[in-house]
Amino acid sequence: MIISVILCTYNRAQSLVRALESVAASQMPEETAWEVVVVDNNSSDNTPQVVREFQERFPHRFRYIFEATPGKSNALNRAIDETDAEILAFMDDDVQVDPYWLRQLTKIFDDEGYAGSGGRILPESGFQAPAWLKVLSPYALAPIAMFDLGTDAGDLHEPPFGTNMAFRRRVFSLCGNFRRDLGPRPGSEIRSEDTEFGMRVLRAGERLWYEPSAVVYHMIPNHRVKQGYFLKWWYAKGRADVREGIFQRETRLMVSGVPLVLFRRIAVWGTRWLLSISPSRRYDCKAKVWWLAGEIKESFVRVQMRHESNVVRP
Repeated sequence: MIISVILCTYNRAQSLVRALESVAASQMPEETAWEVVVVDNNSSDNTPQVVREFQERFPHRFRYIFEATPGKSNALNRAIDETDAEILAFMDDDVQVDPYWLRQLTKIFDDEGYAGSGGRILPESGFQAPAWLKVLSPYALAPIAMFDLGTDAGDLHEPPFGTNMAFRRRVFSLCGNFRRDLGPRPGSEIRSEDTEFGMRVLRAGERLWYEPSAVVYHMIPNHRVKQGYFLKWWYAKGRADVREGIFQRETRLMVSGVPLVLFRRIAVWGTRWLLSISPSRRYDCKAKVWWLAGEIKESFVRVQMRHESNVVRP
């Protein structure tokens, strides 16, 4: 088995050091050939120097690729095109992986019936959720990229998150690469490039595996544990959902391209937000308002773009 670990980075040289140190310590079977492909997405800090130092310390283990076109999906797709490994695993520049992460994440590929896998993404030790956040609600910690479906391994019926997933190379030929209109880039925080790809794989009838022993620990800066950050994330998530076409809206009742049902729902959740007393309940309702606002915004933008593309210019 040949494995390429793909890590895309942009101006995070300091956290990149920690990420590379952790993956360099991976405990892998001797018969497994593996490498780490670092894609520098046009960083202006000392990212190239950081990678060179690891290349010197660990010959033939680390590879450096420079991708000048901004956008994480551009960097991801460049790495896919530049590698020929049969298994592609993915991690980010702000995580630390468990020494057995890569072994556990990829062991399912001994079974030809599985096309991909995903593991647990946990916060670094010492993380405490704020009082306004009800952690027990589904995907409550999605804005800080937490993914934890428990300790039981089994078939995965939802897409894994991008900093802890792996796929056979053949699924990219089958399903295509990452969408370039999704994924963070300068001027846009619309993400979901990872989960949208995972959904395409599932819809193609492929099987995914959840491996809880494949663990990465996500660094969470203080500025991310703020309501403002979470609300911006949910707003961007609403926009991404419309781009993905996750919701099949009723198209006959619309105003300026926006389904009327979205206005009703945002009114309902806005009222609940205003009337809620519990801090966690108030935030939960407020987050849904921001999510719906993102859907409304993107629905309107997409209709305007279609209208502009249909205009016949003299």
